[in-house]
Amino acid sequence: MNILFIGDLIGRAGRKVVSALLDSIKYEYGIDLVIANGENSAGGFGINEKIYKELRNKGIDIITTGNHIWDKKETANQLDEMEYLIRPANYPEGVPGAGFITVTVGDMEITVINLMGRVFMPLSDCPFRVFDEIYDKVSKTVVLVDFHAEATSEKNAFGLYVDGRAAAVIGTHTHVQTNDDRLLPKGTFYISDVGMCGALDSVIGMEKNAPINRFLTGIPSKFEVEKKGKMVFNAVVFYIDKDTKKVRDFKKIFKVIEG
Repeated sequence: MNILFIGDLIGRAGRKVVSALLDSIKYEYGIDLVIANGENSAGGFGINEKIYKELRNKGIDIITTGNHIWDKKETANQLDEMEYLIRPANYPEGVPGAGFITVTVGDMEITVINLMGRVFMPLSDCPFRVFDEIYDKVSKTVVLVDFHAEATSEKNAFGLYVDGRAAAVIGTHTHVQTNDDRLLPKGTFYISDVGMCGALDSVIGMEKNAPINRFLTGIPSKFEVEKKGKMVFNAVVFYIDKDTKKVRDFKKIFKVIEG
């Protein structure tokens, strides 16, 4: 089973590079399931039903999110219509949407869990304990986790906490692909951050002038998605053995195209 996990899609630029490369990457690696973080796919902040449908039509099977899930005011009322989109499972009980999804791919059941860290992030329930609660329900399936967090230490700790239970822990949120992809001692595939899809020469996907001005002056500025220049496609592809339900092989993807 070959699974492709694509880093945070940043606005139109992210959607554009996915359109340009996804089909060829699926063919090259014989991909069976495509997962992508889409929390920044609508104008750089949030997602809505229109963009959800666009991403699904591009060939993305499951869409994960994070702290920007509520940035578009219409999203909360649309989540029930977006069957293959999940939001962080450690939001308080009663909020719209689902925090995990189980799908059947070939002869394998795959569960994708979306969790959000708590260090330098919005208030949420403990992702470690919420994972335990969900895992008790889905332990017979292959479990994949999108851990959407700021602090690498929290991501490291979570990966080791679920080592041997989750088949893979894929970090998202910082938009910068890390070089620590590896199998943990008990077999869980781990990477602190898979990266992003968007403009390469940008500040994590945003046009550079506003964030630079904010660093120089401390004055808040409106961020806009960078739409020009070279575009980067960040992802990881990993192979899950159907007998062990663990990752056997993996590879980072870092591709750049002209905008």
